[in-house]
Amino acid sequence: MEITKPDVTLLAITPRAEKLIEEAGRTCYLSLERITDDSEKNFIRKSIKNGHLSILEHASASFRIRGASRAFTHQLVRHRIASYSQQSQRYVDETGFSYIIPPAIQKDSHAAGIFRAFMKEAEKAYNELRKAGMKKEDARFVLPNALESEIVFSANFREFRTIFSLRLDRAAQWEIRCVCMEMLKILQKEAPSVFGDYGIDESNWTAVSEYSS
Repeated sequence: MEITKPDVTLLAITPRAEKLIEEAGRTCYLSLERITDDSEKNFIRKSIKNGHLSILEHASASFRIRGASRAFTHQLVRHRIASYSQQSQRYVDETGFSYIIPPAIQKDSHAAGIFRAFMKEAEKAYNELRKAGMKKEDARFVLPNALESEIVFSANFREFRTIFSLRLDRAAQWEIRCVCMEMLKILQKEAPSVFGDYGIDESNWTAVSEYSS
C-alpha cells in the first residue's frame, strides 16, 4: 500500500514549558523577582536572540511519526541528543508492507511504474523467504528503504531548534522537511516564544528563523 503523507502526533510535552525555561534562565541572573504572568515571552525571545540557548534544554517534547520511510528515520536518528523507539523489522512481520513513493517519482509515469514493480518484487521475495522458513530478522534483508517505519522521537527544545535549522533548509531531503514542518507547526502552538521566530513556507516545507544571520 502506498502512503502519501506522514502522520505526526504530539505524545507529550513539558508542562508550563516556557515558564520553566524562564525560571531556569532567570536563575542565571538571580532575577526571579521579575517573573510575571507573561514575562516569559520577551525573556525567551531575547535569550534566543542573544544565543543563550542552554536554558531551552529544560523543556522537551515527544512525537509519534507514522507514514514516513526508513530512509527518513535513517536521517532523523543522526541527531544524537534525542531518544528513539522505532518499529523493529526483526520482530514485526512486514508481509503486506506499506511504502512511501517520492513525489518526483509519482509525477513521472515511467519512473512510477519501475518503482511499483520493484516494490511488488521486494514484497514477493520477502513473503517467499518467510514461507521457506526464514526468520523475520533474515527475510528483512530484501526490504527497501521506502518501507514505512513508525518511530517515537523525543528531544529537548534546543535540539529541536537545531534540527529545524538543518532539516527545514532547502538543501534537506523532501521527506524530512515534510515531517519537521509538521513538528514545527505543533511546537509553534505549544511554545510560541521558543519557536515563533521561524517563518514557514509550506509550499516547499522550509522555514527560516528571523534570528538567522
